[in-house]
Amino acid sequence: MKQLVVTGAAGFIGSNLARKLNEKGFSKLILVDDFTEHKEENLDGVSCTQRIHRDDFIEWLTENNHEVEFIFHLGARTDTTEFNFRILDSLNLSYSKSLWEVCTIKQIPLLYASSAATYGLGENGFSDDDATAKILKPLNPYGLSKQLFDLFVLEQKTTPPFWCGLKFFNVYGPHEFHKQRMASVVLHAFKQISETGKVKLFKSHHPDFKDGEQLRDFIYVDDVVDVCLYFFEQHQNSLNGIYNLGTGKARAFNDLVRAIFSSLQLAPQIEYVPTPEDIRDKYQYFTEAKMKKLRGAGYSKEFLSLEEGVKQYVVFLQKQEPK
Repeated sequence: MKQLVVTGAAGFIGSNLARKLNEKGFSKLILVDDFTEHKEENLDGVSCTQRIHRDDFIEWLTENNHEVEFIFHLGARTDTTEFNFRILDSLNLSYSKSLWEVCTIKQIPLLYASSAATYGLGENGFSDDDATAKILKPLNPYGLSKQLFDLFVLEQKTTPPFWCGLKFFNVYGPHEFHKQRMASVVLHAFKQISETGKVKLFKSHHPDFKDGEQLRDFIYVDDVVDVCLYFFEQHQNSLNGIYNLGTGKARAFNDLVRAIFSSLQLAPQIEYVPTPEDIRDKYQYFTEAKMKKLRGAGYSKEFLSLEEGVKQYVVFLQKQEPK
């Protein structure tokens, strides 16, 4: 049997995907990342045949493509506060183009991570229709790097035998400790409650939204992994395209935090603080994935509710706390 590749394998979504592939009986995995120490624990217990540094992978793939059945390309610089576009161009755009080209020439199926950051403020909606892609206005260089690769893909006349891009919305769940500032609000809130008994949320600086009522489409990482596996299993069925991956239901940060307190059997204690100046003018007040395209591709499984996902994650976090 050929092997499956996961890039960004030591990261948040990549490590969850690798673990789930193992659970489903796939142990012939090639894991690609920079494998820094602060992410190493994400791969505890994960079986693979080989680890390859991301800088060496494109060359390896060119020479060993016959060994590869499918590539999950989840590796990227995901810091939305990174403003050095040279870094983002190298790790997100140019790297992905090189991978696309090899997959096209060697005919290897490819699934890659896009992002809801491509939608910017949402002034042009949240439709994953191809015609909408060109008018989107990302708010930061990270979103731009993802947008430019989406546009590159849509312009290509020759492609891998199967390809799809997934626009991840606000993903949360286990194995994101290494993300630090970029980790989900769930992780930050859990830590704050553990340390202080209360949670700090950003005040609203928008007249249409009350404090804590900013809305996001939060999706649990297990649901994201399940969609990735669906496309892997169905990749012979001509489902090429770029798809939103959220729940399709926006929820308030207040709802999220109350769900955490409820899971801990505590009364909510919320303090609202000013949004930091460096992100205030780039802050999204509303995101909600249009999910018609994914459902039209045959994915019928229901997504976990915010309350269910938060409860599962809190149970995981409680097990990780030092005794």
